[in-house]
Amino acid sequence: MPELSDGLGLLRALPSALQSVDLDVWGSPVTRAEWLGAALGLWMVVCNARVHPMGWVLAILSSILYALVFLNSRLYGQAALQAVFVVMAAWGLWQWVRPSSTPQAALRPRPAPPQVQRNALWAALLLWGLLGSLLARTTDNPAPYADALPTAGSLVATWLLARQYHDNWVAWLLVNLSALLLFAQQGLWPTVALYAVLAVMSGWGWWMWGRRSP
Repeated sequence: MPELSDGLGLLRALPSALQSVDLDVWGSPVTRAEWLGAALGLWMVVCNARVHPMGWVLAILSSILYALVFLNSRLYGQAALQAVFVVMAAWGLWQWVRPSSTPQAALRPRPAPPQVQRNALWAALLLWGLLGSLLARTTDNPAPYADALPTAGSLVATWLLARQYHDNWVAWLLVNLSALLLFAQQGLWPTVALYAVLAVMSGWGWWMWGRRSP
């Protein structure tokens, strides 16, 4: 079947095409996967701020692209995080659109109770320590604990987002600021620009969800 063979050939060629360098920023090469992932990431945050389920689909696509970027930069914690993001984004999409859930128009973000806030903080700190230690012992990661911090925070923030807790935007602001510093050290400048914008958009998301919160 020629059509099937052609399709498989395109799939095999896709990773190489995504790793192609499209431009150079301050002496650092920018791959197609990086700038596409950044663009989809911005679109994702707009959808999340508007409480639109499309944001979860964009999160899946952006995570797949960034897995390639981070593997190439030896940021294994961030690369592994993208695989977890794909699973969590699928779960988050199901949480928002499952038949037993409220209709999209009726989705209502809410503040996290104090106990949820404390548990989220302790979970982030525990994950940070465990992931940082694992990366330091088992990989050649150039910055294991700096890599582990946004990884741990992102997992907690994604859970808060899926549960529609308003506080997810505070978590994302801290994640974006720590990630911005990490990626600047690696010379991933489009990603640095993305996370700088995401940090600002975290405030916008907080404001948008505040209008919907009870």
